[in-house]
Amino acid sequence: MKKYNKLVRDDIPKIIEDTGKTCNIEIVTGKEKTEYLEKKLNEEVNEYLEDKNLEELADVMEVLFALADNLGYKEEDLLNKREEKRLKRGGFKKGIILKEVK
Repeated sequence: MKKYNKLVRDDIPKIIEDTGKTCNIEIVTGKEKTEYLEKKLNEEVNEYLEDKNLEELADVMEVLFALADNLGYKEEDLLNKREEKRLKRGGFKKGIILKEVK
C-alpha cells in the first residue's frame, strides 16, 4: 500500500473506492488542519510554479478558501477582503516594481 500522509480533496476517498481500492484516512481539525492546509498551499504553489496553468491556480485558490474557512471566514469574506484591498491599494496587474524610496 502506497503511503501519502497528505491533505487531499474531499471526494478523493470515494474516487479511490470507486476504482475497487481501499484507503485509510484520518480527519484533522483545528491547528493540525491548518498545518496540513499550509503544507498543501506550499505544494500547490510549487506545482503552479512548475506548470504555470489555470488548473494549478484553481488548486491554490481552493486551498486558500479552505484556509479561510478553517479560520472561520466564508469564501465571500476572502473575496470581499481582496476587493477592499484592491480598491484601496490597487492590484498587481501592472507589474510595478518598487526599486527605492528617497
